[in-house]
Amino acid sequence: MSITVVFFLGLFVALIGVIPPGLLNMTAARISLKEGPGRGITFSSGVCLVVFIQTYIAAIFARYLSNRPDIVEILQRVAFVIFVLITIYFLVIARNQKETKVEADTRSKRSRFFHGMLLSALNVFPIPYQAYMTITLASFGWMNFEKTSIVTYVTGAAMGTFVMLYFYIFFFDKIKDKKFTSQKSMNYSIGIITGIVALVTFINILKEL
Repeated sequence: MSITVVFFLGLFVALIGVIPPGLLNMTAARISLKEGPGRGITFSSGVCLVVFIQTYIAAIFARYLSNRPDIVEILQRVAFVIFVLITIYFLVIARNQKETKVEADTRSKRSRFFHGMLLSALNVFPIPYQAYMTITLASFGWMNFEKTSIVTYVTGAAMGTFVMLYFYIFFFDKIKDKKFTSQKSMNYSIGIITGIVALVTFINILKEL
């Protein structure tokens, strides 16, 4: 498979994971509003560095699992249950979510970079998400686990994350008053995304039966 295709696969998969309003993209947007786009981009750079590392770890883990189909089968069932529970959780709490405003505090550019790294490191969801997606893509023959392919995919994932954060930084001011950016919408969006992933997982389980 062409490394260009692998790069855009990584970019697309990462975009899907970051599209819903969440802690990282909303923080980047608020920093941009309070301190300027430069600080928002600095924050996003720190986020993407950690995403690069997390996705690489996920790809290496997926490469190991690809040689153990018995373990993959078990993990698929566990992942399905987890994604269903996450979906229910976010959809339920979204119904009674109170709207809150989070003020971004003033920090230096270097501090914003490490702030982005810290928040991204606390968000461990990309590791199982990317591990599952890389295994799925490899099963369709769209990528392999050679070093070049992995690095290309990981780079695409980091770039996809940056592109979506960049979008929030420069367009949040136009959509900040929309319901799309509310905490309740964030929870609904996360619930829908995890529900879709749960459905895909369930379909893969049925194919193996």
